[in-house]
Amino acid sequence: MSIGDAPEMGNRFISGVGAYLPLLRMDRTVAAKALRFSGLAGRGGGYRAVAGWDEDALTLAVEAARAIAVAPDAIIFASTSAPFTERSQATLVAGALALDPATRTNDVAGSRRCAVSAVLDALLGSTDTLVTAGEKRPTKVGSPHHLGFGEGGAAARVGGAGAARLIGHASLSHDLVDIYASREHPEPYAYEERFIREAALSRVVVPTINAACAAAGIEPGEIAHAAVHEPVSGCWRDIAKATGVTAPNLATDLAHLAGDLGAAHALFAFALACARAKPGEIILLAGFGSGCDALLFEVTGTMPGAADAARMLGSGLVLQDYVRFLSLTNALDLDWGMRSEVEQKAQATVLGRYGRDMIGFIGGRDAAGNVQFPKTRIPVRPDAAGPEPMTDVRLAEVEAKLVSVTADRLNFSPDPPFWFGLVQFDNGARVMMEFTDADAAGFKVGDAVTMRLRIKSHDRRRGFRSYFWKAAPIERPTMES
Repeated sequence: MSIGDAPEMGNRFISGVGAYLPLLRMDRTVAAKALRFSGLAGRGGGYRAVAGWDEDALTLAVEAARAIAVAPDAIIFASTSAPFTERSQATLVAGALALDPATRTNDVAGSRRCAVSAVLDALLGSTDTLVTAGEKRPTKVGSPHHLGFGEGGAAARVGGAGAARLIGHASLSHDLVDIYASREHPEPYAYEERFIREAALSRVVVPTINAACAAAGIEPGEIAHAAVHEPVSGCWRDIAKATGVTAPNLATDLAHLAGDLGAAHALFAFALACARAKPGEIILLAGFGSGCDALLFEVTGTMPGAADAARMLGSGLVLQDYVRFLSLTNALDLDWGMRSEVEQKAQATVLGRYGRDMIGFIGGRDAAGNVQFPKTRIPVRPDAAGPEPMTDVRLAEVEAKLVSVTADRLNFSPDPPFWFGLVQFDNGARVMMEFTDADAAGFKVGDAVTMRLRIKSHDRRRGFRSYFWKAAPIERPTMES
């Protein structure tokens, strides 16, 4: 077991956190009723975060990282459901955040504690690192994972100053095959819960937490807040009893309200813990999967992004249409007819030429101060006499309003209708765009919108997807308590 204490590490901090959930939350009670005939309804209760058809692990991770992504030295993308196996998602994250191309990038995977492991590695290093995680895992209908898993993203910024100081840690590697997925079996396969509970707690989780407390020189009862990814749902009481930790586990609350978020789960729960914590209190962060990493932090101030994470968990739109849920999770392959057969092949030459501007949503400002997207050699300004140099302008962070709105049920969309229209940005730019995250009322002219990174096209035959930004409502509805 690897153990570290504060004198060995110096002063390393988490300086900011981010969290993101999709708009939709499936009501598990409704899903349980639909499955009651089969005996596979599960425990029911709570909600499951459901990604839109145009969201994946990458887009969720980008959304989580946006608020804390100012010029890090390195970007690490963590996921067990990354859309590409031979293409760096971290590089795409850096592009979507419009970071300097010199920013170091790396992808980590292999277990659902990979994000916490990456945070620990960053804390033991010396660079300013942004770790961001996202998950959208495939599941089979009727399996416990189909309703137990959720989709979302989380991020943490690590540096030499911040609001949570690392005071101790411990790590344990253990090939406990509680759950696995493979190329031949992409849906997670889990073994019997009793075995997992008994083996994971006694051999992995409890010893690692105890070792971290010893390294930090504290008693488990001093921990005020916990963000511990449970090996199986409902085992926090046993972990707390075995370790002597009396703090509530925010990861348990997160699983009830959004589902198990995989690699993003512990970091999201840590953000929720930071939102509750006061200076001087201690937070336990622990990731589980093929071992365990346990980290202890002393809160030194208000954590940037923590309050937003708490608000994110409390906002969303309850989904009570079980068939739509099956379609959005790719568990039901509907025949959408000939309009869905369009080929959307992305050309590497086009991505090489315009990819940075597309994924970063970078327009241009001409010599007269007008902003446009996309950039052109000759500005679209009526009195432009010829080619002009253009200054880069990032539109992803600029608020806008809808100038025109169309809800199209003839064009194919995996979640109709297909919303699009003209968007007027506050800096003067006008762009024809797709809309996303519509509620029951839809969109109307004059609505204030923000930009969200989404899948633009998905070439399923070749297994390739391209990304661009879509307009979404600035405000989300509040979840009913």
